[in-house]
Amino acid sequence: MSWVLDADALAAQLAAGEAVLFPTDTLPALACTPSVAPLLWRLKCRPPDKPLILMGADLEQLVGLLGVPWRSEWLDQAHRCWPGATTLVLPIAGPLVEVLNPGGASLGLRVPAAPLACELLRHSGPLATTSANRSGALPATDADQAAAAFPGLARLAPLPWPQGSGAPSRVLAWREPADSALDPWQVLRPGPIGNDRAALPAPGGGVTPC
Repeated sequence: MSWVLDADALAAQLAAGEAVLFPTDTLPALACTPSVAPLLWRLKCRPPDKPLILMGADLEQLVGLLGVPWRSEWLDQAHRCWPGATTLVLPIAGPLVEVLNPGGASLGLRVPAAPLACELLRHSGPLATTSANRSGALPATDADQAAAAFPGLARLAPLPWPQGSGAPSRVLAWREPADSALDPWQVLRPGPIGNDRAALPAPGGGVTPC
């Protein structure tokens, strides 16, 4: 059984330590508050060495969560690519890294270009997220598939959800290069174009302006 709740009611479920399902501009998300992030690995039957993504309603929600000052290059890239289908992997210090990326030293952050998702995130605050599928299975692409993968979890209203791209987000990671002439943004995963202002890597490995 899966029930459907509006953003305010779904945020209450999250605050109570529950996992929920909601649509994004890419794939449906399985989410919970960062304080109970291990719940997502258990639900997915997934090893915790696969990091989660922290999703927020806007840049301002996320900027204060890293234990280091945001560099101007990070802010510039975030302004170009968010909201949209790009995850930025940035160096992080503090408790969130151990919760969402155990043993790691970076965190993936995203602001989706999906009004329903952002409405929920404004109610709930930033959430630990992952795709709505069991480990090794194909990701859900709509509300029915998400509910079939995780029966009993509440879904965001209204149904049906707007159709996302059906592909995971592009992932850009900040890596301080030894050579200042090299682009510090490394493309860890290409992603869909057209759902955000991002572009694929330019010839030579750089990233064209989003």
